[in-house]
Amino acid sequence: MDFLSAHAPEQLPGNRPMPPVEGAVQAPHGTTIVAVTFPGGVVLAGDRRATMGNVIAQRDIEKVFPADEHSAVGIAGTAGLAVEMVKLFQLELEHFEKVEGSQLSLEGKANRLSTMIRSNLGMALQGLAVVPLFAGFDVDRGKGRIFSYDVTGGRSEELGFAGVGSGSVFARGSLKKLYREDLTEEQAATVVLQALYDAADDDSATGGPDLTRRIYPIVTSITEDGFRKLTEAEVSELARTVHEGRLDLPNGPQAPLS
Repeated sequence: MDFLSAHAPEQLPGNRPMPPVEGAVQAPHGTTIVAVTFPGGVVLAGDRRATMGNVIAQRDIEKVFPADEHSAVGIAGTAGLAVEMVKLFQLELEHFEKVEGSQLSLEGKANRLSTMIRSNLGMALQGLAVVPLFAGFDVDRGKGRIFSYDVTGGRSEELGFAGVGSGSVFARGSLKKLYREDLTEEQAATVVLQALYDAADDDSATGGPDLTRRIYPIVTSITEDGFRKLTEAEVSELARTVHEGRLDLPNGPQAPLS
């Protein structure tokens, strides 16, 4: 980013000039991203739907990407710009590791992503916002951590769970009732699937598990051993279990009152 800023600033995503337009720019947008910590790591997941206005632009978009060995990014907002930002972020972290001979700290990665989001503010003001969710395993502290952002690059660390995107308000409500500090990795994966199911139930821009087309959410886990994307077989089994449970309880599992 520093090199491009000095020698070819027009190549940075946020600096590209846009032709004059009337009204909001119509481009595919991705939602919803959720994350949950568990002892030993963090699970980051996203649905597969991209929308463009009231139209489903894509049913199987991928919104969760590894940033490096111990961190990942889930994208919400303008899909094209978000994917480009993630690729640049991956290159930044790889470049740092090659030059310094060690990984940037998780805190440093979160700060670097904040700077990149801030550089896209001009685009965001034209309706092309990128609001990612960043999660990773902090090797110094020995635990999973989650960071959320606003369009200006403002960064906040989330405790336990988080969600971004148009369906996040419904997903967070689901996470609040299901999250516990002693979840296993499999339970954490089930919790994020339940949250995405609830988000899809109330938000038209969020896609739930598509059993007919066999399109399931992307679910990833980051632990001390590194980044791992759950296989389609693993996610499909969990998604079918969630779906079968919803046949008896359409609103999802009930949290105890005390």
